[in-house]
Amino acid sequence: MGKVEETVIVIRGGGDIATGVIQKLYHAGFKVVILETAQPLAIRRTVAACNAVFWGKYQVEDLHIEKIQKAEESQSIWQQDKIPLLVDPEGKSLIFFKPRVVVDAILAKKNLGTNIDMAPFTVALGPGFTAAEDVDVVVETMRGHNLGRLFFSGKALANTGVPGKLGGKSAERVIHSPAAGKVKHVRKIGNHVKKDELLFYVGNTAVYSPLEGTLRGEIAEGFTIPKGLKCADVDPRPSQDVDCFTISDKARALGGAVLEAVMMYLNKKQPL
Repeated sequence: MGKVEETVIVIRGGGDIATGVIQKLYHAGFKVVILETAQPLAIRRTVAACNAVFWGKYQVEDLHIEKIQKAEESQSIWQQDKIPLLVDPEGKSLIFFKPRVVVDAILAKKNLGTNIDMAPFTVALGPGFTAAEDVDVVVETMRGHNLGRLFFSGKALANTGVPGKLGGKSAERVIHSPAAGKVKHVRKIGNHVKKDELLFYVGNTAVYSPLEGTLRGEIAEGFTIPKGLKCADVDPRPSQDVDCFTISDKARALGGAVLEAVMMYLNKKQPL
């Protein structure tokens, strides 16, 4: 199947779920490179590789991510046992990387341009893709019995628009911007907040916590965002049960699913 350490895998997206995928593939010994946008919209930023876009480098657990300016710099980053990140939302660098695998981990709930011809083997997470048409494999991302299931034909469950439950709360724990404007933080990720406590501003519009809990996610400060954009997440579970600084159970599960798909491909194992 060829040496794992020589196999280049491109991950499109560097959010919190993508970071769980990146970690599994990195631990397995693959050469992983991340392609991101210039303004990633991840809200669980403390556990998202895309923070390297803003700061040049970022660490999540044992992952050291370093931003590069051009694809040619990736080799020296790999030699340092780090993971290169390139701002390249259109995937123009695929010509240079010639990846054996491309993984769409953007989780946009729709296809933003990934196609089955981008690499010999392609994987996509969540709705918006049809396996065997848009990509080779689609991974189910909906919490529940089928989380992490691999589809070699067909689709994952359609987006319901309803977030998974945490502490018995679902849609009410997620905040969408009430206005358009530039974000200015008042509270930080990891802070315990009360119901109706001021969290941040969007322009001149104050955004308040919908419930008591831990501010688990918050969009980057300084971004100008549109009205209606998902921009924060308050976790209502007891604070001792909330970890804002390590990769989540869901991200690890989906990372394992992607690794399974990749190993099936490399070992030429046929799906059941």
